[in-house]
Amino acid sequence: MSVERLAELVRANAPCVVLTGAGISTESGIPDFRSPSGMWAQFDPLDYGSLDAFRADPARVWSFYAPRFSMLTDAEPNAGHLALADLEERGYVRAVVTQNIDLLHERAGSREVVEVHGSIRTASCPRCATRVSLAEVLELLPVPPCANCCAVLKPDVVFFGELLPEEAIERAQALARETRLLLVVGSSLEVYPVAGLPDETLTHGGSLAIVNRGETPFDSYASVRIDGGAGETLRALADALDG
Repeated sequence: MSVERLAELVRANAPCVVLTGAGISTESGIPDFRSPSGMWAQFDPLDYGSLDAFRADPARVWSFYAPRFSMLTDAEPNAGHLALADLEERGYVRAVVTQNIDLLHERAGSREVVEVHGSIRTASCPRCATRVSLAEVLELLPVPPCANCCAVLKPDVVFFGELLPEEAIERAQALARETRLLLVVGSSLEVYPVAGLPDETLTHGGSLAIVNRGETPFDSYASVRIDGGAGETLRALADALDG
C-alpha cells in the first residue's frame, strides 16, 4: 500500500495517535532488543534485564546498561522522530505512545509523549526512593550509588518482572480507545500489554495503520500496511499531507 493512501487515512481521521517501537530508533543507531540480531540474542534478558537480576547483582546489570546509557545520550532523533513532531505541530497527531526509553521523541520536539516502558530520564533508589537525573547518573557510572543511602540506583525503565507505570499505560489505553486512527510505527506488536492497544482502537470503532519492517499479528486488521522504514515513510507522509 502507498504513502498516499496512508495520508488520506490520516487526513480523514486526524488527529491520530501514534504507537512507536524499536524500529523507529534503530535508524538513529540504537540496536533493538528482540530481533534475531538484537540485544537479547547476545545477552540473556533474565540475567541483565530483569528485576530479580537487579536485586541479586545490581553491578552486573549496570555493566550491561552503563555503556548503553552513553550510547543513548549520543543518539540523535532521525527523520521519523522529526516528522512525528512536525505532524503533531500541524494537528495531525494527538499523542505519541512509545515503547522506547531513549527520549528521542521528546528531543525531536514532540510534546505529548507517553513512555509506557519508562525512560533513561531518571534513575531511582530502590531503598529510599531518591530520584536523580540522567546527567547525574552519567557522572556516577559505571555503578551509580544513591547519595543518601549508598544503595545502587535503578534506571527508571521497565525490567522483566516489573509492572508498567500505571499512569502511563492507562493513558495509552485511553488514547487508543478514543482515537479514530492508531498509527503503529516500528513495532512488531508482540509485547503485552502494549500490543493490546490496537485491539482497544479497533474494538471502539477506530482504524489501524501499520508501518513496520516485517509482519505483525495485526496486519490483516490494518486499513493500511506499509513494509518500510520509519524515517522515509513518515517523512513522505508529512510531505504528502502538505499537498
